[in-house]
Amino acid sequence: MQFIHFQFLNIHLQKLFDYIDWQKLLVTISVKIGIILFFTILMLLGRKIGKAVINHFVNRYREKYRDTVTEKRIRTFHTLSMNVLIYALWFFWIYSVLSTLGVPVGTLVASAGVFSLAIGLGAQGFVTDIVSGFFILLEKQLEVGEYVQINTIRGTITAVGLRTTQIVSDDGTLNFIPNRTITTVANMSRNNMTAMIQVAILPETPIDKVISIINHVNEREVPKTPEIIGTPKLIGTVTLPDGKLVFQVNMTTKNGAQYDVTHKFLARYLSELSQAGIQLPSSPTIIQKQS
Repeated sequence: MQFIHFQFLNIHLQKLFDYIDWQKLLVTISVKIGIILFFTILMLLGRKIGKAVINHFVNRYREKYRDTVTEKRIRTFHTLSMNVLIYALWFFWIYSVLSTLGVPVGTLVASAGVFSLAIGLGAQGFVTDIVSGFFILLEKQLEVGEYVQINTIRGTITAVGLRTTQIVSDDGTLNFIPNRTITTVANMSRNNMTAMIQVAILPETPIDKVISIINHVNEREVPKTPEIIGTPKLIGTVTLPDGKLVFQVNMTTKNGAQYDVTHKFLARYLSELSQAGIQLPSSPTIIQKQS
Protein backbone atom coordinates (compact mmCIF):
# COMPACT_ATOMS: atom_id res chain seq x y z
CA MET A 1 0.00 0.00 0.00
CA GLN A 2 2.81 2.38 0.87
CA PHE A 3 4.53 1.50 -2.37
CA ILE A 4 1.42 2.44 -4.36
CA HIS A 5 1.19 5.85 -2.60
CA PHE A 6 4.87 6.51 -3.21
CA GLN A 7 4.54 5.60 -6.88
CA PHE A 8 1.46 7.82 -7.23
CA LEU A 9 3.32 10.79 -5.63
CA ASN A 10 6.33 10.17 -7.81
CA ILE A 11 4.17 10.25 -10.96
CA HIS A 12 2.63 13.62 -9.98
CA LEU A 13 6.01 15.10 -9.14
CA GLN A 14 7.33 13.94 -12.49
CA LYS A 15 4.39 15.57 -14.28
CA LEU A 16 4.97 18.80 -12.38
CA PHE A 17 8.66 18.70 -13.19
CA ASP A 18 7.89 18.12 -16.89
CA TYR A 19 5.28 20.90 -16.85
CA ILE A 20 7.78 23.56 -15.74
CA ASP A 21 9.73 25.23 -18.50
CA TRP A 22 13.09 25.19 -16.74
CA GLN A 23 14.88 27.05 -19.49
CA LYS A 24 12.37 29.89 -19.40
CA LEU A 25 12.48 29.93 -15.60
CA LEU A 26 16.27 30.17 -15.55
CA VAL A 27 16.20 32.93 -18.14
CA THR A 28 13.61 34.87 -16.11
CA ILE A 29 15.62 34.49 -12.89
CA SER A 30 18.83 35.52 -14.66
CA VAL A 31 17.17 38.58 -16.15
CA LYS A 32 15.73 39.69 -12.80
CA ILE A 33 19.07 39.16 -11.05
CA GLY A 34 20.76 41.16 -13.80
CA ILE A 35 18.25 44.00 -13.41
CA ILE A 36 18.72 44.03 -9.63
CA LEU A 37 22.51 44.12 -10.08
CA PHE A 38 22.09 46.96 -12.57
CA PHE A 39 20.03 49.02 -10.09
CA THR A 40 22.53 48.21 -7.32
CA ILE A 41 25.45 49.43 -9.42
CA LEU A 42 23.41 52.47 -10.44
CA MET A 43 22.73 53.26 -6.77
CA LEU A 44 26.42 52.93 -5.87
CA LEU A 45 27.41 55.19 -8.76
CA GLY A 46 24.71 57.67 -7.76
CA ARG A 47 26.02 57.65 -4.21
CA LYS A 48 29.59 58.31 -5.33
CA ILE A 49 28.61 61.03 -7.79
CA GLY A 50 26.13 62.58 -5.36
CA LYS A 51 28.74 62.79 -2.59
CA ALA A 52 31.22 64.38 -4.98
CA VAL A 53 28.64 66.97 -6.09
CA ILE A 54 27.62 67.78 -2.51
CA ASN A 55 31.26 68.13 -1.41
CA HIS A 56 31.94 70.40 -4.40
CA PHE A 57 29.05 72.76 -3.65
CA VAL A 58 29.78 72.75 0.09
CA ASN A 59 33.40 73.76 -0.56
CA ARG A 60 32.28 76.52 -2.95
CA TYR A 61 29.74 77.73 -0.41
CA ARG A 62 32.40 77.71 2.31
CA GLU A 63 34.75 79.82 0.21
CA LYS A 64 32.03 82.25 -0.89
CA TYR A 65 30.49 82.84 2.55
CA ARG A 66 33.55 82.34 4.70
CA ASP A 67 32.94 85.56 6.66
CA THR A 68 29.15 85.32 7.07
CA VAL A 69 28.41 81.63 7.77
CA THR A 70 29.99 79.63 10.59
CA GLU A 71 31.88 76.43 9.87
CA LYS A 72 29.56 74.56 12.23
CA ARG A 73 26.55 75.62 10.19
CA ILE A 74 28.20 74.48 6.97
CA ARG A 75 29.10 71.10 8.46
CA THR A 76 25.53 70.67 9.72
CA PHE A 77 24.00 71.16 6.28
CA HIS A 78 26.74 69.01 4.78
CA THR A 79 25.76 66.02 6.92
CA LEU A 80 22.07 66.73 6.34
CA SER A 81 22.55 66.77 2.55
CA MET A 82 24.40 63.46 2.75
CA ASN A 83 21.56 61.94 4.77
CA VAL A 84 18.93 63.11 2.27
CA LEU A 85 21.00 61.67 -0.60
CA ILE A 86 21.32 58.28 1.10
CA TYR A 87 17.61 58.10 1.95
CA ALA A 88 16.64 59.00 -1.62
CA LEU A 89 18.98 56.40 -3.13
CA TRP A 90 17.77 53.67 -0.78
CA PHE A 91 14.14 54.51 -1.62
CA PHE A 92 14.93 54.35 -5.34
CA TRP A 93 16.75 51.01 -4.95
CA ILE A 94 14.03 49.37 -2.84
CA TYR A 95 11.30 50.61 -5.17
CA SER A 96 13.20 49.31 -8.22
CA VAL A 97 13.91 45.90 -6.68
CA LEU A 98 10.31 45.41 -5.57
CA SER A 99 9.04 46.44 -8.99
CA THR A 100 11.48 44.02 -10.64
CA LEU A 101 10.21 41.19 -8.44
CA GLY A 102 6.65 41.98 -9.48
CA VAL A 103 5.45 43.68 -6.30
CA PRO A 104 2.85 46.36 -7.27
CA VAL A 105 4.49 49.15 -5.29
CA GLY A 106 2.98 51.91 -7.38
CA THR A 107 -0.52 50.53 -6.91
CA LEU A 108 0.00 50.23 -3.14
CA VAL A 109 1.28 53.78 -2.83
CA ALA A 110 -1.46 55.19 -5.07
CA SER A 111 -4.26 53.39 -3.24
CA ALA A 112 -3.08 53.85 0.34
CA GLY A 113 -1.11 57.09 0.08
CA VAL A 114 2.49 57.48 1.19
CA PHE A 115 1.74 58.46 4.78
CA SER A 116 -1.07 55.95 5.19
CA LEU A 117 1.25 53.25 3.94
CA ALA A 118 3.97 54.37 6.36
CA ILE A 119 1.55 54.34 9.28
CA GLY A 120 0.19 50.98 8.18
CA LEU A 121 3.70 49.56 8.27
CA GLY A 122 4.27 50.90 11.78
CA ALA A 123 6.52 53.79 10.75
CA GLN A 124 4.81 56.54 12.72
CA GLY A 125 8.05 57.10 14.63
CA PHE A 126 9.95 57.52 11.36
CA VAL A 127 7.62 60.33 10.24
CA THR A 128 7.83 61.96 13.68
CA ASP A 129 11.65 61.81 13.56
CA ILE A 130 11.70 63.61 10.22
CA VAL A 131 9.28 66.33 11.33
CA SER A 132 11.21 66.87 14.58
CA GLY A 133 14.54 66.95 12.74
CA PHE A 134 13.16 69.51 10.29
CA PHE A 135 12.17 71.91 13.08
CA ILE A 136 15.47 71.35 14.93
CA LEU A 137 17.34 72.46 11.81
CA LEU A 138 14.88 75.25 10.99
CA GLU A 139 15.21 76.76 14.47
CA LYS A 140 19.00 76.26 14.47
CA GLN A 141 18.93 74.51 17.84
CA LEU A 142 21.96 72.33 17.07
CA GLU A 143 24.98 72.43 14.81
CA VAL A 144 27.80 70.00 14.20
CA GLY A 145 30.74 70.57 16.54
CA GLU A 146 28.73 72.18 19.34
CA TYR A 147 28.83 70.93 22.92
CA VAL A 148 25.30 70.26 24.14
CA GLN A 149 23.19 68.29 26.54
CA ILE A 150 20.15 66.53 25.05
CA ASN A 151 17.87 65.09 27.70
CA THR A 152 20.42 63.36 29.96
CA ILE A 153 23.20 62.92 27.37
CA ARG A 154 26.03 65.45 27.22
CA GLY A 155 28.66 65.63 24.50
CA THR A 156 29.72 67.02 21.12
CA ILE A 157 27.40 66.95 18.10
CA THR A 158 28.91 64.94 15.23
CA ALA A 159 25.89 64.71 12.91
CA VAL A 160 22.40 66.15 12.65
CA GLY A 161 20.12 64.12 10.41
CA LEU A 162 16.43 64.00 9.58
CA ARG A 163 15.96 60.88 11.71
CA THR A 164 18.67 60.91 14.35
CA THR A 165 21.19 63.21 16.01
CA GLN A 166 24.61 61.80 16.89
CA ILE A 167 26.50 62.89 20.01
CA VAL A 168 29.93 61.78 21.20
CA SER A 169 30.04 61.78 25.00
CA ASP A 170 33.07 62.91 26.98
CA ASP A 171 34.16 59.27 27.38
CA GLY A 172 33.99 58.67 23.62
CA THR A 173 30.62 56.92 23.52
CA LEU A 174 28.73 57.55 20.26
CA ASN A 175 25.03 58.13 21.02
CA PHE A 176 22.30 57.91 18.38
CA ILE A 177 19.28 59.92 19.56
CA PRO A 178 15.98 59.69 17.62
CA ASN A 179 14.83 63.24 16.93
CA ARG A 180 11.33 62.54 18.28
CA THR A 181 12.79 61.89 21.75
CA ILE A 182 14.59 65.25 21.95
CA THR A 183 12.59 67.24 24.49
CA THR A 184 15.24 69.39 26.18
CA VAL A 185 18.31 70.89 24.51
CA ALA A 186 20.99 72.75 26.47
CA ASN A 187 23.43 74.28 23.99
CA MET A 188 26.68 75.21 25.75
CA SER A 189 28.50 76.49 22.66
CA ARG A 190 26.54 79.61 21.79
CA ASN A 191 27.47 81.95 24.64
CA ASN A 192 30.36 82.53 26.98
CA MET A 193 30.38 80.12 29.90
CA THR A 194 30.71 80.64 33.63
CA ALA A 195 32.87 78.14 35.50
CA MET A 196 31.90 78.03 39.16
CA ILE A 197 34.87 76.65 41.09
CA GLN A 198 33.84 75.54 44.55
CA VAL A 199 36.64 74.64 46.96
CA ALA A 200 35.39 72.78 50.02
CA ILE A 201 36.44 74.39 53.31
CA LEU A 202 36.03 73.73 57.03
CA PRO A 203 34.24 76.02 59.50
CA GLU A 204 37.57 76.86 61.10
CA THR A 205 39.32 77.62 57.79
CA PRO A 206 40.91 81.13 57.81
CA ILE A 207 38.87 82.82 55.06
CA ASP A 208 41.07 85.91 54.83
CA LYS A 209 44.08 83.74 54.12
CA VAL A 210 42.14 81.70 51.52
CA ILE A 211 41.12 84.92 49.74
CA SER A 212 44.70 86.17 49.73
CA ILE A 213 46.04 82.91 48.25
CA ILE A 214 43.30 82.71 45.58
CA ASN A 215 43.91 86.34 44.58
CA HIS A 216 47.63 85.61 44.30
CA VAL A 217 46.97 82.59 42.05
CA ASN A 218 44.58 84.61 39.87
CA GLU A 219 47.02 87.48 39.47
CA ARG A 220 49.69 85.04 38.35
CA GLU A 221 47.67 82.66 36.13
CA VAL A 222 44.84 84.71 34.58
CA PRO A 223 47.15 86.75 32.28
CA LYS A 224 48.53 83.43 31.00
CA THR A 225 45.05 82.11 30.18
CA PRO A 226 43.48 83.91 27.16
CA GLU A 227 40.35 81.75 27.43
CA ILE A 228 39.27 83.75 30.49
CA ILE A 229 37.09 86.80 29.78
CA GLY A 230 37.18 89.64 32.28
CA THR A 231 38.17 89.38 35.92
CA PRO A 232 37.40 86.39 38.16
CA LYS A 233 34.74 87.08 40.78
CA LEU A 234 35.25 85.86 44.33
CA ILE A 235 31.75 85.00 45.53
CA GLY A 236 32.99 83.95 48.96
CA THR A 237 31.69 81.38 51.42
CA VAL A 238 28.64 79.44 50.21
CA THR A 239 26.60 76.76 51.98
CA LEU A 240 25.58 73.88 49.71
CA PRO A 241 22.18 72.13 50.05
CA ASP A 242 23.88 69.21 51.82
CA GLY A 243 25.27 71.57 54.48
CA LYS A 244 28.88 71.62 53.25
CA LEU A 245 30.83 74.86 53.16
CA VAL A 246 32.66 75.93 50.00
CA PHE A 247 34.56 78.96 48.83
CA GLN A 248 33.30 79.87 45.35
CA VAL A 249 35.09 81.62 42.50
CA ASN A 250 33.30 82.40 39.19
CA MET A 251 35.22 82.79 35.95
CA THR A 252 33.72 83.73 32.58
CA THR A 253 35.37 81.79 29.75
CA LYS A 254 34.98 81.27 26.04
CA ASN A 255 32.61 78.43 25.23
CA GLY A 256 34.36 75.09 25.12
CA ALA A 257 37.23 76.22 27.37
CA GLN A 258 35.40 76.16 30.70
CA TYR A 259 36.45 72.65 31.67
CA ASP A 260 40.18 73.12 31.06
CA VAL A 261 40.12 76.46 32.87
CA THR A 262 38.20 75.01 35.80
CA HIS A 263 40.48 72.02 36.29
CA LYS A 264 43.59 74.15 35.91
CA PHE A 265 42.61 76.75 38.51
CA LEU A 266 41.14 74.24 40.95
CA ALA A 267 44.45 72.39 40.90
CA ARG A 268 46.36 75.66 41.46
CA TYR A 269 44.10 76.66 44.36
CA LEU A 270 44.41 73.30 46.09
CA SER A 271 48.18 73.22 45.60
CA GLU A 272 48.72 76.72 46.99
CA LEU A 273 46.34 76.20 49.93
CA SER A 274 48.04 72.92 50.78
CA GLN A 275 51.51 74.51 50.66
CA ALA A 276 50.24 77.26 52.98
CA GLY A 277 49.26 74.62 55.52
CA ILE A 278 45.52 75.22 55.26
CA GLN A 279 43.55 72.06 56.01
CA LEU A 280 40.71 71.31 53.59
CA PRO A 281 38.12 68.52 53.44
CA SER A 282 38.19 66.03 50.56
CA SER A 283 36.14 66.06 47.33
CA PRO A 284 36.03 69.68 46.09
CA THR A 285 33.06 70.38 43.85
CA ILE A 286 33.22 71.69 40.26
CA ILE A 287 30.12 73.04 38.49
CA GLN A 288 29.77 74.67 35.06
CA LYS A 289 26.81 76.67 33.83
CA GLN A 290 25.98 78.82 30.83
CA SER A 291 26.28 82.55 31.33
